[in-house]
Amino acid sequence: MAFRRIKLEIHYDGTVYHGWQRQPQQLTIQETLEAALERLCGQKIEVIGSSRTDAGVHALGQVAHFDFDSPIPTNRIAKALNRLLPDNIAIAEAVEVGSDFDAVASTKRKWYRYTIYTAPIRPVMEIRYCWHRPGHLDAAAMQAAAARLIGTFDFKSFASAADQRQRSIRTVCRCSVTDSKPHIVIDIEADGFLYNMVRNIVGTLVEIGRGRWRPESMEHILAAKDRNAAGPIAPAAGLCLMKIYY
Repeated sequence: MAFRRIKLEIHYDGTVYHGWQRQPQQLTIQETLEAALERLCGQKIEVIGSSRTDAGVHALGQVAHFDFDSPIPTNRIAKALNRLLPDNIAIAEAVEVGSDFDAVASTKRKWYRYTIYTAPIRPVMEIRYCWHRPGHLDAAAMQAAAARLIGTFDFKSFASAADQRQRSIRTVCRCSVTDSKPHIVIDIEADGFLYNMVRNIVGTLVEIGRGRWRPESMEHILAAKDRNAAGPIAPAAGLCLMKIYY
């Protein structure tokens, strides 16, 4: 039987996982998916994910692919996998694609959303999916700063020190701040992201929202190309991978 390439759309609550990528002695999304596939097909299969989300980060639009030669019909793969996966991971779609499709290399843009909750009382029913930061934030100032990130820039100031990539230039096509009291929602869409880039941008926007810096400070932070120039990293729980565009 000829190999087929299958594209998956995956949803997950990342709270208990140590990120997407398989790691020794750690529970990860990739490892959990591969274990379910092995149970389903009786063979070891590598699943290639588009985004290596960090520990505690969620997804409603992760995309991955794998190759296999099982007789299982494509239209039954999602249902079969969902029976084997834990409740915090779901396969939304499984479709056959051409061998030239690559979940990583074929990616054009990614959209992440970050949610902040500003009311005084901890939101127990959604605490896994937001940053509870009680107190006023000036969303208009945050939006003014966010707009300065749209375009092609060197985002080294927002990259974690652990990011070893030589090239830190990225193109951001959307960076918006929406005030939906008591929530503040930040949407960032770009052709790619550096390690912890979104969470570092959010942390910086919060510093602007609380009045520590002015919106125009964002231009100086970008120009510095120095992680120390930006704000602190925002917690993982508020971040969700919404969609990957191909």
